Amino acid sequence: MLYIKNLDEAIPVFKALGSELRIKVIQLLLEKKEMNMNELASCLGITNGALTSHIKKLEESGIVAILNEHSGHGNQKVCRVNVDKILVDVASETNEDSQDSYSIDIPIGNYSNFSVFPTCGLSTPKRLIGEVDDPRYFAHPSHVDAQILWFGKGYIEYLIPNMLPPGRKIDQITFAFEIGSEAPGVNSDWPSDITFFLNGNKLGTWTSPGDFGDIHGMFTPDWWFPNWNQYGLLKMLVLNRKGTFIDGLKISNVSTKQLFLTSQDSLCFRFQVLEPSKNVGGISLFGKNFGNYNQDIKVRVDYSSIS
Repeated sequence: MLYIKNLDEAIPVFKALGSELRIKVIQLLLEKKEMNMNELASCLGITNGALTSHIKKLEESGIVAILNEHSGHGNQKVCRVNVDKILVDVASETNEDSQDSYSIDIPIGNYSNFSVFPTCGLSTPKRLIGEVDDPRYFAHPSHVDAQILWFGKGYIEYLIPNMLPPGRKIDQITFAFEIGSEAPGVNSDWPSDITFFLNGNKLGTWTSPGDFGDIHGMFTPDWWFPNWNQYGLLKMLVLNRKGTFIDGLKISNVSTKQLFLTSQDSLCFRFQVLEPSKNVGGISLFGKNFGNYNQDIKVRVDYSSIS
């Protein structure tokens, strides 16, 4: 997902989408997954030189990514659509009343608690940590170096540093993370009901559509196994004074007004696959050097005076 916080930031996206030819490029890439410049130019009936400026606009807007060449394509660069959704926050809740904010990145392996069941595993960008499908390795000291993890059911928890000054309350917390289901092997049609908690409070549930392995993740290491999870979806979870939202869609009425979090509160965030549930399809979390977005769990906290 491409999250745009205001209309000014959206201008490059609007410009990129303001061309029938560029829309056709996006449609072709969605249909074919990946295409090199020669293939795109041939399908569109234009020269490579004419195509280059259009691809540049799509890349600058974040809609299309240019990948290093895979074998079999010659020296051409390969193009791929880099988003599944575009969200433009016209009237952001990061708002007039909030006076301050802080942001922090939480590495995937820097969890504080877990209870996981196979299929499961975790890995650094260079090697697996221990053996797959053995939950004991989630307690190994090297888990802090993990940049991908997956499990069939259970939960994983992260402590978010509370940096609020005294006398302040949280107005909004935003979490951004790359996530998918966890199937044995991979399966793009493998729904999983993933529930989010903050300090033990159930924020809501989102259903992941699948465990994606149809193409290699953009940042997934070359040595990674081809029949394993390759990438996820970038999701944005927002808890604010109006409720809890995923990609702008409300999933519950739980709000920061209800929780009333101050500098004295811990902030413990949990991903969980609950049982019983309609879709017990596991969780895959992608951090830096894995998946399509090359990021840790990004957290932003907006706060203001209690008075």
